[in-house]
Amino acid sequence: MLDSDRLHDLYKQLGQHAAEDVVCRALEEMAARLSHIEASYRSGNWGDLRKNARGLGAIADQLGITVLAKVARDVKTCAENGDPVATAATLARLMRVGESSLSEVWDMQDI
Repeated sequence: MLDSDRLHDLYKQLGQHAAEDVVCRALEEMAARLSHIEASYRSGNWGDLRKNARGLGAIADQLGITVLAKVARDVKTCAENGDPVATAATLARLMRVGESSLSEVWDMQDI
């Protein structure tokens, strides 16, 4: 789920304190985007859902959270295709993967 090498590289490039700041801000942003995606789905705002899924995927990619990035892209694609059943299914998966991914990165920071 997590490409720990990418996260370690980030720490090497930025140093401990700067990397912690970047990762914390990224985790907060990803949590906010997950919340916005769910709210957008419930309100039927598919444009906002696609935008936030795209952004979530990009942030997850940068941190090496590859599974979350892929599922976010899948949600975006399902929404673009106008498939409400596939969107609901992939969105449910995104919420599960998102929660576990955020926890995994947070726990890894403590190491």
